Amino acid sequence: MWPARAPATTREGARTPLNVSRPSYEDLGQPALNAFRAEPDVLALGQVMHFYWSVFVRLIVTPFEHLQLIWGIVPLYFGLLLNETAPTKANFRTALQTGFSFLWAGLQWLFAPRPAPVHPPESHASLPINLLVTVLVLTIGVVALLSGVRKRFPKHGRFLGHTRFANYFMITIFPMQAHFLNWTLARLVAVVIFAPPIWLALHFGLMPFRGRK
Repeated sequence: MWPARAPATTREGARTPLNVSRPSYEDLGQPALNAFRAEPDVLALGQVMHFYWSVFVRLIVTPFEHLQLIWGIVPLYFGLLLNETAPTKANFRTALQTGFSFLWAGLQWLFAPRPAPVHPPESHASLPINLLVTVLVLTIGVVALLSGVRKRFPKHGRFLGHTRFANYFMITIFPMQAHFLNWTLARLVAVVIFAPPIWLALHFGLMPFRGRK
């Protein structure tokens, strides 16, 4: 019988096994980045998209797993559908609806009950981001609401009449802003990646119901 083959050696003489299993992308901590660097092919791209899809699904599902979040996020879904039936050109109806949705979301993030953090260090690290996003959303909400009521956009504020899709971002960041999930780069990337296909689906799917004026 032939003797067993000796394991391969490195230049320094250290013995290493021949078959070394590569760590999973989750173990590496940066799934997309490591996948593109290590295996820039269709398989790697599929694994990356699968990872971000699971992250995105978690963002959408989490609010419906907690009763205290359901009544806060459901109006945002109605607002998104209602906004997508508005005319495509800038209008005060869109600004009014955006202002209400932004104020509703911001107030939910400020005053809704918060869960006990599972990972206190990570939760505390997200607090500055939560505060900054909340202040920004409330500010835009007030300006948009006043613009819709007064039927007058502020200087350089006409974009508030084009914010039909803004509720998508309020919905996707809701569990992070409500402190049920932490802010992470992967979750932010997932929100951005799936924005175009969802916008296209809503834009063309609700086109028969969209106002022409």
